[in-house]
Amino acid sequence: MKLTEEQQLTLRAAIDRIIPPDDYAGAWDAGVTGYLARQFEGDLSGVTNLYLAGLTSLVDEARARYQNTFEKLSDDEKDFLLSQVEQGEVLTTWTVSPPRFFTLLVETTVEGFYSDPEQGGNRDRLAWIMTGFENE
Repeated sequence: MKLTEEQQLTLRAAIDRIIPPDDYAGAWDAGVTGYLARQFEGDLSGVTNLYLAGLTSLVDEARARYQNTFEKLSDDEKDFLLSQVEQGEVLTTWTVSPPRFFTLLVETTVEGFYSDPEQGGNRDRLAWIMTGFENE
């Protein structure tokens, strides 16, 4: 799956709101995008177009509400916008179901964060160490 630069920035900002960095790395730094790249070439290949359309629509929605791109919004604005997408309360025309995209975004982010590192995510077993599943 090939993302535009804008889609990459949007994806990074969105997954880091789903699993934000704190004392541990957020979704981006934990390698969720590596997981997604691998999955979109395999098990998730059937939803690639939905994902791409959702990212583009998320940018359009941010512009309509805040006159800015998604990644440049404040954390509170990103959280509010994502909650509106989750509820299907969008201002722009989406070519995919906003709640379906939101659910897919959350599920795949969590999968990538907690997956076996061999799947491409959970860099350095970060999530396993964080949860106590594995000792440092």
